[in-house]
Amino acid sequence: MSSTTEADAESVLRLVTPSLDLKRHKGQAGKIAVIGGCREYTGAPYFAAISALKIGADLSHVFCTKDAAPVIKSYSPELIVHPVLEESYTVSHFSEEEKRQVQERVVGEVDKWMERFDCLVIGPGLGRDPFLLECVSKIMLLAKKFSVPFVVDGDGLFLVTNSIDLVNSYPLAVLTPNVNEYKRLVQRVLNCEVDEENAEDQLRSLASQIGGVTILRKGKSDLISNGEIVKSVSIYGSPRRCGGQGDILSGSVAVFLSWSQQLISGHESLSENPAILGCIAASGLLRKATSLAFTKHKRSTLTSDIIECLGESLEDICPAS
Repeated sequence: MSSTTEADAESVLRLVTPSLDLKRHKGQAGKIAVIGGCREYTGAPYFAAISALKIGADLSHVFCTKDAAPVIKSYSPELIVHPVLEESYTVSHFSEEEKRQVQERVVGEVDKWMERFDCLVIGPGLGRDPFLLECVSKIMLLAKKFSVPFVVDGDGLFLVTNSIDLVNSYPLAVLTPNVNEYKRLVQRVLNCEVDEENAEDQLRSLASQIGGVTILRKGKSDLISNGEIVKSVSIYGSPRRCGGQGDILSGSVAVFLSWSQQLISGHESLSENPAILGCIAASGLLRKATSLAFTKHKRSTLTSDIIECLGESLEDICPAS
């Protein structure tokens, strides 16, 4: 097995970030959709969706519950918000047949848009409501039917850990677990505990066991594997660990994955894995943005401060002109 190599994140960012061109029309730089947002959690889907726009995606959608929609809409007029997801309390008095019809309606609402999306982000602010998770599992099957890539984070990883078949052997799936989410994945799939002594080999084995999905294991150094290679991203970073950075990362991976796919489809000579490239680029940019935000704000750094540094950080590596 090959050893882990430190990825040249800045070179990857320069490779996959498209140049700005007056000939391009709205939508060609990426159309991203976030599946998440419920009564309790409205910040996470906003962070993921707005980060995609700040990096350079043209359109960013959020599919959330009816309760979450007005709140998320109030954060920014830039987002296209769809209040279509349902939680158990809204259907508690329904018969099983009526619940099935509600699920069909929810999936049907997403189905209207699915072919337009370049990538989905599944999980930010999703919560763990059983009925909602069941609806989202059907949305994931729909995405696979249309070969739409998706990034799974937050409570989406809770869903996937309990239903591995949702992502098994789907090469366009990216999982972005934190320490605890990774521990649960390892226990579920490899039936053992996390082995820090052999972290790279264990990550490679985990990705391979799930059929070659790409896993971005977040940590002091981000480790990325698709079951064959392992790359690390260690540049930059910040000692301030405010909540929400993972949401920025998931939205960022979605954009860079879609850009990588565009690039590779237009250049037959390129054989790189677009999911690996997308993870490297997103990890490198987020680390640079967190470093810049910490320089400016120190202990008071918030997720919104990091988001405001995304554009400046990308411009520093990939000047627009």
